Amino acid sequence: MTRSLGYLNGRFIQLSENVLPLEERGLQFSDSVYEVVKVYNGVPFTLPEHIERLNHSATSILLDLPIPSEKIMEIAKDGISQLNMDHGTVYIQITRGNADRNHEFPENSQENIIMIWKTGLAGLSGTISEGKSLITVPDERWSNCFIKSTCLLPNVIAKEKAVRNGFYEALFIRSGEIKECSSMNIFLVKDGIIKTPPADQSILNGITRQKVIEVAKRAGLVVLEVKLSMDDVEVSDEVFITSTTKEVVPVTKVDQFSIGDGKPGETYKLIHQLFSEAIEEECRAVIELQSD
Repeated sequence: MTRSLGYLNGRFIQLSENVLPLEERGLQFSDSVYEVVKVYNGVPFTLPEHIERLNHSATSILLDLPIPSEKIMEIAKDGISQLNMDHGTVYIQITRGNADRNHEFPENSQENIIMIWKTGLAGLSGTISEGKSLITVPDERWSNCFIKSTCLLPNVIAKEKAVRNGFYEALFIRSGEIKECSSMNIFLVKDGIIKTPPADQSILNGITRQKVIEVAKRAGLVVLEVKLSMDDVEVSDEVFITSTTKEVVPVTKVDQFSIGDGKPGETYKLIHQLFSEAIEEECRAVIELQSD
């Protein structure tokens, strides 16, 4: 059974509490940024990396963090402890605050910091035996997708189109290039070489994406960050997608094209193993440090 806890501006709360006014800029303008951190064995995995990206996203929209990054991490860990969380997620959002509805930034508003903890999400998953499917959609998002903003309506619509058509995820195509999925990054494998779109302004540089590249290179695999098209997808041996909550997921169909032999490949299985080991290594190191 899922258990949850909330936080707003210094106070732990229940999610059912009514706490924000109607004139809140995150609500009215999506004038806010966020992160989602997955928790394994009570440890928020790659928490510093997530907070660093939160800070970068905030800076990119001229938004100040209301408290230092170190304090945000302390609160995240405090909520995990209060909820006695084993596995789950921590959602962190910073908004520009409460103010009269005007496009220009308010002069004296105070930023809102919101957190939500939820248990119930499974811990480290095993390899997936049946691959998932992607449907391609035009990329109608704004140009600054590297910012993890709450302005996600194009992503939500793309995901819904995928689900309504019997697909697992939607793959954005912009000017002939594949970019990323509605909430996941994409990797292709051809002749043992792993390829993924470059982390420019047009995609979100996922934390799991970064970790996969790191562990793959550490294991001696070749990883290239290059521009890719559907031609590359159609001739690829393997495709897999990544995210914080879903980890590493194999893809065996894109639109009507079957990938490889139609089954999750050996590179996917190796990447999943390497990523799992990285999670276990970080969690063990954090737990040992806490016990000293």
